[in-house]
Amino acid sequence: MKNNVLRTGMILLVSCAGLSSFAQKTYPEPEKMKPGMSEFWLPQPDVVTPGDIRTNSAPSDAIVLFDGKDLSAWESVRTKGAAEWIVNGDGTFTVNKEKGDIQTKQSFENFQLHIEWCVPTGITGENQARGNSGIHLQGKYEVQVLDSYVNETYANGQAGSIYKQSRPLVNVMRKPGEWNVYDIIYTAPVFREDGTYRIPPSVTVIHNGVVIQNNTTIIGTTEYIGFPKVEKHGAGPLVLQSHGDPSDPISFRNIWIRTL
Repeated sequence: MKNNVLRTGMILLVSCAGLSSFAQKTYPEPEKMKPGMSEFWLPQPDVVTPGDIRTNSAPSDAIVLFDGKDLSAWESVRTKGAAEWIVNGDGTFTVNKEKGDIQTKQSFENFQLHIEWCVPTGITGENQARGNSGIHLQGKYEVQVLDSYVNETYANGQAGSIYKQSRPLVNVMRKPGEWNVYDIIYTAPVFREDGTYRIPPSVTVIHNGVVIQNNTTIIGTTEYIGFPKVEKHGAGPLVLQSHGDPSDPISFRNIWIRTL
C-alpha cells in the first residue's frame, strides 16, 4: 500500500512540474493591426451621375418612364395597346378615366422608383372619392395615391398607405395644386415551391422627403374587398390606376426607376 501511495505522489509531482513548465512557455503575440488590414479596394462601385435638381433630370443609370413628351414606355392594361391618357404640353400627363389603368411595358423586381403627382386645384369630393389613384408595384401591391389634404378617410387607405394593410406613419400631403413626390424602394418577394412567401415583399416610401413607410412588410395582394392573398409571381409591371371616383383626375410627371 505504501509503495502505491508513493508512486501516485511521484506521478502527481511530475505532472505538476510538467504543467508548470507548459505555463511558463511563451508564444508570439497577435500581430498589431494596421489600417490597411480592414480595407478593400475592389470591386469599386459604378459611377452614377445624380439627377440635376434644377431640371428634375433622372440619375444616369435610371430607366426614364416618362420624359414629359409621350407615354411610349406604357400600355393600356385593358387592351395592351397604346396608353391613352392625356399628355399635356407642360411635361405632365393626366389620368383618362374612360381608358382604364395603364402599365409599364417593362417588368421589374427590386427597384427604386421616383414619381411625382398632383391633385388639381378646386377638386371636390371627400373620403376616397377625392383625387384617387394608385401605384401598383409588380401589378400586385398598391401604394395609395389620394388627396389626403384636410380629407379624412380610413387610415390604411389614405395617401402613402399600403392599401388596406399599412397606414402611413404621418400625413405629409401638400394642398391641391402643389406637386407631391414619392420615392419608393421596393424588394420583391421570394417564393417557396408551394407558392408561399419565403421572403415577403417589403417597401419603404418617402413622401415629400419624409419617411412614411419604413421597410414595411407587405403581407399579400392589396384587395379592395377581402383580405390579402399570396399569389406566386415573377417580375411584374408598374400599374397606374384610373379610379372610378367622380372627382377631377390627377396628373403625373418625372417618373423614373432604377433596378436594384
